[in-house]
Amino acid sequence: MTHDDIEYEVLPDGCGFCAKCHGENIGEITFVKIGIDKLMIDHTFIESNYQNFPIAFNLVNRVVKLARTQHRKVLTICPSVLNVFAGHPEFDDVRLMNAQ
Repeated sequence: MTHDDIEYEVLPDGCGFCAKCHGENIGEITFVKIGIDKLMIDHTFIESNYQNFPIAFNLVNRVVKLARTQHRKVLTICPSVLNVFAGHPEFDDVRLMNAQ
C-alpha cells in the first residue's frame, strides 16, 4: 500500500472527514460547529495498521482548510489533534487555543 491508495472523503453529515483504503474506512476526524466562527474537533481515529502513514495530518489539514474557507477558528479536545497542531505552526492562524 502507498499514500496514493488512501482517499479522503467528507462524512455524509458534513461534520468530518474519513480516510479510506480500497474502500475500507481506516481513519476519521469529526467536529462540531460552534456558532458561526468555530469548529471543535472532538474525535479522531486511525486504524492501528496505518499509524505510520500521515493520515492524522491529512485529516487535520482538511479541517484546517475548511475552517479557513469558512473563516472559523479551531478548538480541539482530541489529544492526537493537539499533537498535530503542536508540530505544524502553519496551522496557528486557525488555532483557537494553544493548549497542549
